[in-house]
Amino acid sequence: MLTGTPYIPEVITVHLGSPDSDAPNVTVDFASYIKNVASSEIFPTWNENALRANIYAIVSFALNRIYTEWYRSRGYDFDITSTTQYDQKFINGREYFQNISYLVDELFNDYVQRQGSVEPLFTAFCNGTTVTCKGLSQWGTVYLANQGFTPYEILQYYYGDDINIVKNAPVKSTMPSFPGINLEFGSAGNDVRSMQIYLNRISGNYPAIPKIPQADGIFDNATQEAVKAFQEIFGLRVTGIIDQPTWYRITYIYTSVKRIAELDSEGVRLEEVSPAFTEDLKIGMQSIEVSMLQYYLAVIGAYYEAVEPVEITGYFGQMTEKSVKSFQRVFGLPQTGEVDRATRNDLYRAYKGIAETVKPEYTAVALYPGTVLREGDSGESVKIIQEYLSLINNTYSNIPAVNNTGYFGPLTKQSVTAFQKQFDINPTGIVGAVTWDKIAEVYSDLKYGFDKRPYQNPGYTIS
Repeated sequence: MLTGTPYIPEVITVHLGSPDSDAPNVTVDFASYIKNVASSEIFPTWNENALRANIYAIVSFALNRIYTEWYRSRGYDFDITSTTQYDQKFINGREYFQNISYLVDELFNDYVQRQGSVEPLFTAFCNGTTVTCKGLSQWGTVYLANQGFTPYEILQYYYGDDINIVKNAPVKSTMPSFPGINLEFGSAGNDVRSMQIYLNRISGNYPAIPKIPQADGIFDNATQEAVKAFQEIFGLRVTGIIDQPTWYRITYIYTSVKRIAELDSEGVRLEEVSPAFTEDLKIGMQSIEVSMLQYYLAVIGAYYEAVEPVEITGYFGQMTEKSVKSFQRVFGLPQTGEVDRATRNDLYRAYKGIAETVKPEYTAVALYPGTVLREGDSGESVKIIQEYLSLINNTYSNIPAVNNTGYFGPLTKQSVTAFQKQFDINPTGIVGAVTWDKIAEVYSDLKYGFDKRPYQNPGYTIS
């Protein structure tokens, strides 16, 4: 959940006991959970302003637990417990007070946030009589409300003047933050960028972890070295790959060093969760990310009989939507026609499987390897691009020829950048799916006299 700005989950999983007890879990919709806790923690006869202030605190507390993955990053399979020793009081199956239920229906998607931070504030609270704490006093809210304090003023009294109440946060299906696929050298996307940001912050407390100079969402050599150092320090298998255990360990340490589940949290800044790549793609959009989506669909559609292929135009029209739906149907995803995180990950998984299976000798030009190439990389894929660019240089002299050494050095970057400028692609000097496809197109046309790419008449399909 730390991978973006907060939202209200449709459901929350509650452990009916202390964290390590063998008590069962129950999953309930989020609003019902808040109604249950509010009916268990506070009294319906209190002044309405006190009730509202407490409901804001209850919502924010629960959202902080979910946002920080407080329990899941520690290996538990739930979001929160039912005991006040650790969390908030939840009594499974209890009835709700009617006036509290009405208020929660109005307030369940509002939460408290520290100004300048993104995450829901850890709104610690206690009853204020038998138990006291640094946060909100529940009985104290009654006194303040009876003095004429508004709900916001009550919250400011306990949590400081520098708070906001976020109103009408969107409700989305809960998705575990681990993307479901390992992140490794050459991977790219918002998940990679989040991990880069976390590792850079963690390195402030653990200087043996090298800083990642470019936290741009591309899993490069520097990212791989930082991951390896992290894994070594925290007793994980040193692979340089972010698998599920490494993902949740990074999340856990990041949450700890920033004290996000504490009242004095350092806070998560907006720039730390602003996506580098458009998260959801849908009809009407036009971008290089749509072109990349279409490239994946074109290749997958050539090898999967039930997936409709699509032209690479950069515009997400009805044909692209139809292709996405056919892909989602084949891979058991909700057929929305929109590319969300789950669809994006399954697209990459399906494409990667094809790219690793189809031998170069089967095609006139090579498939994009599925990994981003940039300066400092090496390997067979770099060698192929260098070969293609050198042939292209015979016709486009402004695009420098390079020796096919297999090492992506400054000269290769210069050649890639010149190619991108020539063909109206953002001149980053980085080879992703769109740049690779365009280089393959030009190479094929110049070498064979026609455009022949791997997703055109491949010769066999997967039923």
